[in-house]
Amino acid sequence: MKLRPLALAILIALPIALTACTAEPPAAPMVAAAPTQTAEAKAQQLDKMYGEFWEETLKRNPVQATFVGDNRFNDQLPNFLSPQYRVESIAFDNKWIAAFKAIDPGNLDGQARLSYDIMMRNLSLDLESYQFRTDLMPLNQFNNIAGLFVQLGSGTGAQPFKTVADYDNWLKRAGQASALFTQMQANMREGVKTGMVQPKILMAKVVPQLDALIAAKPEATLFWQPIANLPKDFSDADKAHLAEAYRKLIAEQLMPAYKELRRYVNDEYLPACRDTVGLDALPNGAALYAYDAKVSTTTDMTPAQIHQIGLDEVARIHGEMEKVMAQVGFKGSLQDFFKFMDTSKQFQFKSEKDLLDRYNALLEKVNAGVPKLFATTPKAKFEIRPVEAFRAKSAAGGEYPGPSEDGSRPGIFYVNTYDLPTRKTWDMEDLFLHEAIPGHHFQISIQQELTGVPAFRRFGGDTAYVEGWALYTESLGKELGVYTDPYMYFGRLQGELWRAIRLVVDTGLHSKGWTREQVIKYMRDNSAVSETDAVAEAERYMAIPGQALAYKVGQMTISRLRAQAEKELGAKFDIREFHDQVLKDGSLPMSVLEAKIDRWIASKKG
Repeated sequence: MKLRPLALAILIALPIALTACTAEPPAAPMVAAAPTQTAEAKAQQLDKMYGEFWEETLKRNPVQATFVGDNRFNDQLPNFLSPQYRVESIAFDNKWIAAFKAIDPGNLDGQARLSYDIMMRNLSLDLESYQFRTDLMPLNQFNNIAGLFVQLGSGTGAQPFKTVADYDNWLKRAGQASALFTQMQANMREGVKTGMVQPKILMAKVVPQLDALIAAKPEATLFWQPIANLPKDFSDADKAHLAEAYRKLIAEQLMPAYKELRRYVNDEYLPACRDTVGLDALPNGAALYAYDAKVSTTTDMTPAQIHQIGLDEVARIHGEMEKVMAQVGFKGSLQDFFKFMDTSKQFQFKSEKDLLDRYNALLEKVNAGVPKLFATTPKAKFEIRPVEAFRAKSAAGGEYPGPSEDGSRPGIFYVNTYDLPTRKTWDMEDLFLHEAIPGHHFQISIQQELTGVPAFRRFGGDTAYVEGWALYTESLGKELGVYTDPYMYFGRLQGELWRAIRLVVDTGLHSKGWTREQVIKYMRDNSAVSETDAVAEAERYMAIPGQALAYKVGQMTISRLRAQAEKELGAKFDIREFHDQVLKDGSLPMSVLEAKIDRWIASKKG
């Protein structure tokens, strides 16, 4: 159930380089041909270009700017689903590919070569994505732009509401939402004509999500929260003006846009949706899924190869679980043990407060063990919060949005308290290690705090690395002083098993014709997952194909590299130094990380 936050998932679903709606794409940066240029001069020239690229990217994608803590564009919301936007995005990628290709990377090394290779790979993959018309399927229960917009506008997300200017910025940004919602419907209508439509089962979940965001009175909507929480130091005139402006915005623009989107989805789109659930049922779907797998894992493994790895790992982890069964004296089959772990009331939280209290106590325990394994820790602050009620039903068990660059927003571990009996005590330690410390919070925050690294690397990332690291950290529990209870250690094995199962069912759904029911049955037969979580996860894989493959592939790579380093270095191996090596350059494709660790091992051997 480990998952990056909804907001980030939506941003990832957009093109890597989003463009503004200008009449013509901006001119390519001037690159002077200099075949005899020194490596240092090339690196300096490239750093300047990376800065220009990032500045242009933020202008084109002002929502991304808001999420990284750059507030210059908080009043902007381009129509990133429009045909013009798509054309300009392709032009943007081609422009920058040509600019970087004009520089020969032959004599670059170190960070300079890493940055160049990652940039070229990202741009090439992004350009390749435009052959697949995923923009015609812009909405599902997981990538719900309407829900993201509420997160921004409720005053609890990335959009700041501290000054009068902040409030005015949201008025301007929200005033552009109806155009985006209208474009969303236009794209879906085109998708209906061409066969690019979502599974019906997913869109049925969107309707109640939209219903939860619609209210008759502005004051009853989540968009009113910034007004309900107006800063006390605002003048009476500002308070009155903003209240009236927000009331008008919500009543005359936002609610009509939400109601029309809801009407279209329920009355027109849903009846036209497909009964199939895999990508391979779509036009060019097999190629699209192969592309998704390549992007997600940063490897060239085929879906068939990934499926077999999953089957092998499921069998191996089942063997480890049988050892736990013997340790606790459980009599019965592994499936009986799964049922016991899922249904026994001894593994239930007493209340939401009990759940949150236990996680806060776990925070102190894990922090006490961190110095043994990590020399470098993030400066960013960290908080634990429950998932907001309006999206909890469709959200994962835990998620982590990173901190803002300026430190004004901490990294947040959101834990889901919806349907509390399905949230198991034995799942909490591995979930915390993954989503919080030392998983996503360490990796994402340390990456943002890197110096001498281009911004596109500090705020970007490959899912195989990001999620692979987080899953790898679940294996550190005993070294950090947790997993002392065998049932908690079972939770760790269940977490790893879950990611192995993902390899099987994600590839099953999208390349082998598996049904939703087959996926749910496989998960239930082979793990201790509840029916609620199995359904949510199956539908998640349907909504974001390929993403679930990254976790286990990345984790297996990092674990293998640690084992290799321990074997080759012997007494010279330092776990703190190894973790620094994995984290200190930020997210890297798996092949690049492997080569880097190989060089580090060689340098240590002397």
